[in-house]
Amino acid sequence: MKSNMMENIRDIDINKLRKNCFRQSKVPGEFMFQMRAPGGTVEAKHLLLVHEIAQKYGNGNFHFGTRQTFNVMGIKYENIEKVNAMVEDYIKEIEIERCKLDLDVDNCGYPCLAPRNIAGCVGADHCIKANAKVPALANKIEKVIFPSNYHIKVAIAGCPNDCVKAHMTDFGILGVTIPQYNENRCVGCEACLRACKHHSTDALTFKNGVITRNENLCIGCGECIEACPTRAFVRSKEVFYRVLIGGRTSKKSPRVGKIFVDFITEDVLLAILKNWESFSAHVLNGSPKYLHGGHLMDMAGYKTFKELMLKDIKLNPEAKVAARVNWTEMEYKANYNVK
Repeated sequence: MKSNMMENIRDIDINKLRKNCFRQSKVPGEFMFQMRAPGGTVEAKHLLLVHEIAQKYGNGNFHFGTRQTFNVMGIKYENIEKVNAMVEDYIKEIEIERCKLDLDVDNCGYPCLAPRNIAGCVGADHCIKANAKVPALANKIEKVIFPSNYHIKVAIAGCPNDCVKAHMTDFGILGVTIPQYNENRCVGCEACLRACKHHSTDALTFKNGVITRNENLCIGCGECIEACPTRAFVRSKEVFYRVLIGGRTSKKSPRVGKIFVDFITEDVLLAILKNWESFSAHVLNGSPKYLHGGHLMDMAGYKTFKELMLKDIKLNPEAKVAARVNWTEMEYKANYNVK
């Protein structure tokens, strides 16, 4: 009996199940199921479904995934079809009704895993520092990147403080603003200068009763806006975004992402992300592989990456594009004195 069970376990198609959002466990024949939550925000009612799956088919526990998925552990192989049937309505509500995907949903679960769940901070719906509404943007990006067989990781932070660690992912998106200054409302208290110097890049100067903003130093964080008691500084009506590329955690070559484009509008951002699949197909000759986006950027080189990702895109007047990108990777070398 035990021999037959082991033979059945060896016949399991791990790669197929991984595409279906089931991750192999150290226990043969057991899996962890990953439920997507774009932007890390869903209605609390869905916790009841997570609880039901964990109690009925899992081991009673779930893990808050590092990419903000609901990870239910301990699911036996023979129960995977039952779990897929249970999440059919959840997938319809999140992916079709909320994110507006043109997706055929049945009781077979998720169609792919390659575009990872979009991670996000709470954003401007709550945080006083945030410039952008993160969950709403995540829903729009989900429609652009999912489903696809090409790997991509996206994280969104509402401001450059980057609480979600967007610097460490393929595409890190930061909400930024262009501070609007009205000198007639300024009382010269210099609260904005102190805030910018202490919390940001020291981009402001005060001379002859007027604040001057160094556009080359300003990162659009909005600290001056939060500090100003008279609203001499306010946010721009348009929300802008900074996009960092090529960041990653890794055993071999971790690195921090670098700025690709800056102060772009939402329309431009979505258009750029729409080009990811065609860029990936170009690099991989139309044959998707389990490779992180940063590796594809390395394979193509920045010049080709920039050309293909900005193809047919009209940038807004405020937009800036990096002329080059110089990544610095962590190097593991034998720099120790070995006796």
